[in-house]
Amino acid sequence: MTYRAAPGRYETMQYRNAGRSGLKLPVISLGLWQNFGGARDYPSAFEILGAAFDAGITHFDLANNYGPPPGSAEELFGQVMARDFRPYRDELIISSKAGYNMWEGPYGEWGSRKSLIASAEQSLRRLGLDYVDVFYSHRFDPKTPLEETMGALATLVAQGKTLYVGISNYPEAETRKAHAILQSLGVPCILHQPSYSILNRWIEDDKTIDACGELGIGMIAFSPLAQGVLSGKYNTGETDGARGTSNNPFLKADRIKPETLDAVGKLGVIARARGQTMPQMALAWVLRRPELTSSLIGVRTLNQLKDNLGALDNLSFSAEETAAIDSAVAGGLTPSHPKWW
Repeated sequence: MTYRAAPGRYETMQYRNAGRSGLKLPVISLGLWQNFGGARDYPSAFEILGAAFDAGITHFDLANNYGPPPGSAEELFGQVMARDFRPYRDELIISSKAGYNMWEGPYGEWGSRKSLIASAEQSLRRLGLDYVDVFYSHRFDPKTPLEETMGALATLVAQGKTLYVGISNYPEAETRKAHAILQSLGVPCILHQPSYSILNRWIEDDKTIDACGELGIGMIAFSPLAQGVLSGKYNTGETDGARGTSNNPFLKADRIKPETLDAVGKLGVIARARGQTMPQMALAWVLRRPELTSSLIGVRTLNQLKDNLGALDNLSFSAEETAAIDSAVAGGLTPSHPKWW
């Protein structure tokens, strides 16, 4: 059966400019990390992807190593593009990244010109596309001159292989330097993609969020639910399929502090008073900052997608609610500053 996008798909979604660029992103974007790898069949994947686009989610975020196994998320999305999304290519924002380990040898990770350009070529082949809309340097490389890494991004723009470029996981000082280099090359840095959540506020502590606001770089937060911790599932024990019970190296259930679970329990009381689920409040909290263009969600099921979209019904916070949230998490914060070097 031929897919036809819902005619009212732009009626309820909200869109924000990516920094000072003209590119608008939906305030909720869909990331394909972890949940759209080789174990996901096409029908169950497209059930979510199609429903997301029908709800106005135009931005689908990928990277070369997303899976598992690495590359499989791009391959799956390439099938979706070929079979169902092709007529809507000009309505979609598709992003990819390079920087984490992808293939054997010295060129399969980090930020050299060799690595980034080779990875971008591979990603385009997997996706079956001539270009992506945004291509990121996935992490700062302390052993490669930043001029080389940013120069590679500028080359990809000049070659027509990406329309825009961004950075991900860059601390404040490196963010400023990357922006300056790209500006000198005539290529704006329009997006920064860091981890950010009620529990993980490193971009506030590090002042990266302030730098992005000053420089006109939009921010798109990943892990706004702190790898599922802010769903409340680890408090209730309903963890079937949860990332903390998988091989996810970024979260293990036995590493979640009791203080963090206590904080989540207190947050649940605040969410219910707002008439929201925990995920809805967590997404709204991230988007309360004007520097934030979008929040990336990673869902396993259609029900999770629908619940997350409910955040759109209430994105504002009173001063009292913000203070209550800060008080609730005072002892349970889990900062995750990206010190890769």
